[in-house]
Amino acid sequence: MDTLSATLLLLTIMDPLGNVATFVSGLRPVPPGRRLRVIARELVFALAILLAFLFLGTRLLGLLHLKQEALFISGGVVLFLIALKMIFPPGHRDEEQLQEPFIVPLATPMVAGPSVLATLLVLVSTYPDQFWQWFIALCTAWGITAAVLLCAPAIARVLKERGALAVERLMGMLLVMVAVQMFLNGLEHYLKS
Repeated sequence: MDTLSATLLLLTIMDPLGNVATFVSGLRPVPPGRRLRVIARELVFALAILLAFLFLGTRLLGLLHLKQEALFISGGVVLFLIALKMIFPPGHRDEEQLQEPFIVPLATPMVAGPSVLATLLVLVSTYPDQFWQWFIALCTAWGITAAVLLCAPAIARVLKERGALAVERLMGMLLVMVAVQMFLNGLEHYLKS
């Protein structure tokens, strides 16, 4: 996998357009003049979490004595479940929060979610010699995500609810394919060993 492919994969998983509606609803209790600062703060927290997993993820795997196959298969399963939620969203939304979001739910799991973290671990453990390519891919995907989410209020007005739902479902379909491939790769590695 090259840098461009990794960037597109991470960007698809981060799903910035699909998260626009979540960010807008999560920021409803925040005064309008403060919303951009809150979005920027949450994006910085998300980047810190992502970089921590990128730099320390393989050590974590070593400490937990996890094999690469387990990471592939579990990452594929998690990604698949998240993709299914994107394609078939639950009928009711969680209760609207009444206070300013702080780290949860915007920074994590919306931007730095389990599927992005698992994908980073898979990339770094599978191709450790390409670490700086993954670093560039992560920073690029996060930068694009940040640009989209900083424009979330304007995008929400343009896309409206149906447009955002259509984009989220399209991203979900792409993620299903990536998840199945990740699962099959893990199964193939397991059967070979």
